[in-house]
Amino acid sequence: MNVQKQIKEYIATQPEPKRSEMEELHKIIVALMPAGKLWFLDGKDEKGKVVSNPNIGYGSQNLQYAGGKTREFYQIGISGNTTGISVYIMGVKDKKYLAQKFGKALGKASVTGYCIKFKTLADIKIDVLKAAMQYGIEQTSIQH
Repeated sequence: MNVQKQIKEYIATQPEPKRSEMEELHKIIVALMPAGKLWFLDGKDEKGKVVSNPNIGYGSQNLQYAGGKTREFYQIGISGNTTGISVYIMGVKDKKYLAQKFGKALGKASVTGYCIKFKTLADIKIDVLKAAMQYGIEQTSIQH
């Protein structure tokens, strides 16, 4: 099954209004990264055990681990969770930056080092979320 189909099916499994909001976020992120690679992670480890919520990823970066090992991973991700939606902004070095720069302006959301969680898009300012995602994209774009 191709990635676009996996993404479409995953979003379709979400209850309303989360389904419509994830479709909207998907369109927003694709517009921010029109040439970005699409990812779908089903949340299972190599043994098939569920270890996280399924998530959709956008873009590509090389993540470096503490031991020096690197691997390709997405820049921006979204996932439905039990209380709403999570947006992942991966690879930002300063783990306090997102909360300090965007947290208060975002609205009713919790912001950690790389995750912005909210119940519904109506609770947040979408332009601020876009700015946070754009910041993450700029920080992690592979420089040539």
